[in-house]
Amino acid sequence: MATPTHETEHQITLPADPRAVYAVLADASGWPAVFPPTVHVAVIERGGGSERLRIWATANGRPKTWTSRRELDPEGLRIRFRQEVPAHPVAAMGGEWIVEPVGGGTRVRLRHDFSAVDEAGLDFVAKAVDRNSEAELAALRTAAAGGRPVTFEDTVRVRGAAGDVYDFLYRADLWHERLPHVAAVTVESETPDVQLMTMDTRAADGSAHSTTSVRVCFPEHLIVYKQVRTPRLLAAHTGRWTIRPEGGETAVTSEHTVAIAQEAVTDVLGSGATVAGAHAFVREALGRNSRATLRAAKEYAETLR
Repeated sequence: MATPTHETEHQITLPADPRAVYAVLADASGWPAVFPPTVHVAVIERGGGSERLRIWATANGRPKTWTSRRELDPEGLRIRFRQEVPAHPVAAMGGEWIVEPVGGGTRVRLRHDFSAVDEAGLDFVAKAVDRNSEAELAALRTAAAGGRPVTFEDTVRVRGAAGDVYDFLYRADLWHERLPHVAAVTVESETPDVQLMTMDTRAADGSAHSTTSVRVCFPEHLIVYKQVRTPRLLAAHTGRWTIRPEGGETAVTSEHTVAIAQEAVTDVLGSGATVAGAHAFVREALGRNSRATLRAAKEYAETLR
């Protein structure tokens, strides 16, 4: 039997324009680059101030997915949401974002009402609501301060099958055998086509970095991912592998969207380093590894052909 409904409210006050804050909340497709728990958002339908979304996110560090309906009120600066297909152990979940002008800034209130499938699940849900709400509100402060993400990509053309390219990228558990910059990797999957991946990589200067990512896989054309544990220089890192058959070949694109942790720039890159320089550094480092992966996927697929 489901538990009784519980209600919570979290809030934050920001030195930002209310409509600019509302715009961040309304753009659910942009949430993976803003909100730490959100991995991917797919718009199922939209119209008349309402939308249905499929959301992949982390709850207490574990990947979860659910379907929600949102009602947007841009004049009242409110967004109501209700899960239509919850993720276990949630029995029911809804709430509201409320954006209010206060003084020269904005107060954001995030309300939730929820129940769990049983008492054991209630503790998990309550902790996830608290952790995710606090993380999302803190991320709004960063977004309001102008920490905008940057996107870049690399593409190769493969004379091989899209399915073979996808298989190479999907089987990340084999990357430590196939890619020289990968020292170790583990992949867990509790839900089909949703992976929790921990990877140790070697940088060009010999240093090692450990990251944890959630990957959402769409056979045989797309893999999106979100780093839930990033290197110190990055405040956020999302990406996607896109596989497109084109004219008898396959185009494969690696795309990264990153936000720099501005407070870490000089500590990581040295005194005198700038945010622009950090973007260039990250672009080269991530691009180098992506291009190596693209070349290996190309060789794999072309050899099979």
